Amino acid sequence: MKRVLSLVLVVLLILSSFSFAFGQDAETVKITIIHTNDTHSRLEGSDSVIGFAKIATLIKEAKEANPNTLVLDAGDTLHGMPIVNISKGENAIKVLEAAGYNYMTLGNHDFNYGQERLLELKDMSKVGMLSANIVDENGDYLFTPYAIEEVGGVKVGIFGLSTPDTVIVTHPKNVEGLTFKDPIEVSKEMVKELEDKADVIIALAHLGLDESSTITSKALAQGVEGIDLIIDGHSHTILEAGQLENDTLIVQTKNYGENLGYVDIEVLNGEVTGISARLLPVADTADVVPDPDLAAYIESINPKNDPAFQVVVASTDVYLDGVRENVRTKETNLGNLSADAARTATGADVAFVNGGGIREDVPVGDITKGKIAAIFPFGNLIVVKKITGQDLKAMLEWSVSDYPAAKGAFLQVSGLEFSFDPAKEVGSKVVEVKVGGEPLDLTKEYTVAVNDFMADGGDGYEMLADYKVEALYGTYEEIVIDYLATNGTAGSEVSGRIKVLETVVEEPEPVEPEPVEPEPVEPEPVEPEPAEEVIYIVVPGDVLWKIAEKYGFTYQELAEYNKIANPHLIFPEQAIKIPSK
Repeated sequence: MKRVLSLVLVVLLILSSFSFAFGQDAETVKITIIHTNDTHSRLEGSDSVIGFAKIATLIKEAKEANPNTLVLDAGDTLHGMPIVNISKGENAIKVLEAAGYNYMTLGNHDFNYGQERLLELKDMSKVGMLSANIVDENGDYLFTPYAIEEVGGVKVGIFGLSTPDTVIVTHPKNVEGLTFKDPIEVSKEMVKELEDKADVIIALAHLGLDESSTITSKALAQGVEGIDLIIDGHSHTILEAGQLENDTLIVQTKNYGENLGYVDIEVLNGEVTGISARLLPVADTADVVPDPDLAAYIESINPKNDPAFQVVVASTDVYLDGVRENVRTKETNLGNLSADAARTATGADVAFVNGGGIREDVPVGDITKGKIAAIFPFGNLIVVKKITGQDLKAMLEWSVSDYPAAKGAFLQVSGLEFSFDPAKEVGSKVVEVKVGGEPLDLTKEYTVAVNDFMADGGDGYEMLADYKVEALYGTYEEIVIDYLATNGTAGSEVSGRIKVLETVVEEPEPVEPEPVEPEPVEPEPVEPEPAEEVIYIVVPGDVLWKIAEKYGFTYQELAEYNKIANPHLIFPEQAIKIPSK
């Protein structure tokens, strides 16, 4: 009897505990993700850049407010400015560690020191490097494919992705023997791997939203189910509250640390119940106190303290346009100056500078050696090759193939001028080319000055790879400094070296109808319908100011109404909303 009574009591106790546990409301766990992308080694703060000393403070404040905080970076972090280039990336690694980052993925520019150096940086870094789609010749992962972090009892799975375009947007020698697998297929494998191991799945990706990219983060979200969040980079896109695609939120902070990204994820019983994103712009960080230890370290490694970087090599009384969106879509005066410098130094018939090789603009005033090094941070040498007119035209076709999308392979030119029609098919857009004032001869050979990156087939210029090197010259920094000392900025103004043609559609002649005497009809009063918003679909050759003029607005009004960040950059098939008047 005692045994029965004891058994009953045990059962009641178990049932009581079971009932108590299920009677309580489960608590929602809030996870905070802080993220950056495409900082390109902007370690210091300024009026336009937050800087990592302030970012470190903001990370500490976020972790104090919510211990369930992770800090992630979406790549193109280890190269770009003299302050990091001088250490071949190590200074950036130390700053990320000190600021409190957990993981980063690899962008194309993170390979700029070569894969051996990148692997050295990986081994010395406490910040985990993730990429699930880079494999070596044996098919083995070059980096850790994914990680699982448990925060607040919630398991967060994070896998890395690097753009397949890396093989053409870093020097080909930097990625020899490596394969960049299809991010969509790899992501399907990662989701399958993680879905039973993690409550939240994050793709830490360097893919971008540019139409010129082989695979975009938008295509990834649309093609793969089960990813809760894509923290993206590569295209330097600003997404103030993220972009929702197929129940996956894509976030990106633009570039250079101009904004700091925050994502809040709410999880209940292992399910994501809410997710939201926001950006903290540099303007809102004026009162943030920089972390003193990190600020002191950054100051100690700053090459601006090196007297050699302070030397004034030239001055300019005109603004030199090196803005990313401009050098990748149209002729600019800094592009002209750079290409002219290369042609003058080499004596080549033609010189090209890829827009992606120009990284900064130049304000009016003195130009220091450090500034030139920041404009051309890659250390590329100038190479001369002798190529056919046919391949020269092929280069121009590739340059404009994705217009009006910003493309690093877009060419700034010297020694030639050309026009192209964006409405024509890819491969047939270039309409007219003149070299030295004479029409291009497709059968003739021309000497062409390019950087060694392009000469080896980089940026998609495979047509150059098999031509032998005729001559090898100094770096862009050297030849531009020499050119400025002799020529200044004279002759670099935008002069029509690159012309964009507009396709004119001929309207049919109007046919006059035969006059018909109408019978008098008493019109019924009609209430005027309220004016409605008009949707205009952009066609090739459109510019915003012409669309605005057509409907009686200014382009600024249309840009504001449509929330267009760059009113000078619109795309075919883009829907432009015209407000009612």
